[in-house]
Amino acid sequence: MIIRNTDRLLVQGITGKQGSFWTERMQEYGTRVVGGVNPKKAGTECCGVPVFGSAVDAMKNGGEFDVSILFIPPLGAAKAASDAMQAGCKKLVCLTEHIPVRDVMNMMAEAAEHGTTIVGPNTAGLVTPGECFVGFMPAFESSIFKPGNIGIISRSGSLGTLMCLNTVQAGYGQSAFVGIGGDPIIGTTTLDALKSLDNDAKTEGVVIVGEIGGSMEEAAAEYAATMKKPVIASFIAGGSSPPGKKMGHAGAIVMGNKGTYQSKKIALEKAGVEVLPTPSGLGAALKNSGIKAN
Repeated sequence: MIIRNTDRLLVQGITGKQGSFWTERMQEYGTRVVGGVNPKKAGTECCGVPVFGSAVDAMKNGGEFDVSILFIPPLGAAKAASDAMQAGCKKLVCLTEHIPVRDVMNMMAEAAEHGTTIVGPNTAGLVTPGECFVGFMPAFESSIFKPGNIGIISRSGSLGTLMCLNTVQAGYGQSAFVGIGGDPIIGTTTLDALKSLDNDAKTEGVVIVGEIGGSMEEAAAEYAATMKKPVIASFIAGGSSPPGKKMGHAGAIVMGNKGTYQSKKIALEKAGVEVLPTPSGLGAALKNSGIKAN
């Protein structure tokens, strides 16, 4: 999923401390926020936009939106997501982590029913440098984000930020950043994001930030071998993690021989993707890719 500055954003949980702070940052950057949701404060304003009692109310009463973002606590996230989907939302960004697994499964089932794309849970958000951002990535820091031609996909917000920083330090910029989230069950996979960037006119090359656990990187590697655009490099976090030990994200756990660092490295290298031992190697990989810095 790539966000554009023409997309209208609804902020569910806008009146909370984090919701209001990041709404103001998103607005300052150019994100088109049209309203927010808090059932207890319906009819008021926050950050200069109307607050509605629900996403359904917003869609019916002048707050029509294309994308919704959840600044909602874990136990309320599934209900808020359902509200957005019932309103007709087709793009949902779920920042919340520690959502009960059963609730996440219900969210994904309802998303399939409504034709809604979910990014997350436990995502840091989406950035289209020079246009807009949705979430809590530091898009406004020019040393980290600037418009360019490199698409970056990351399961980790902090590692994704580091790779964006390294991209800019190498003289490049980003066409889009897609934070897919670090939970075991997420709506947008590495493969989904890769397909989106492969079809994006502004993207000339892609960088993947993965982690141990699951098989998303292996599935993405199969597609990477067939892409129109190169996957320049990948960094897989957790290479030294012992089997059965969860590291950081809930999805970063290796069971048996599945989801290991080695299996991901082999799959990516077979597809022609350079697997970096450390994030600091990204600059050299970009310069060796043949893609011109902008």
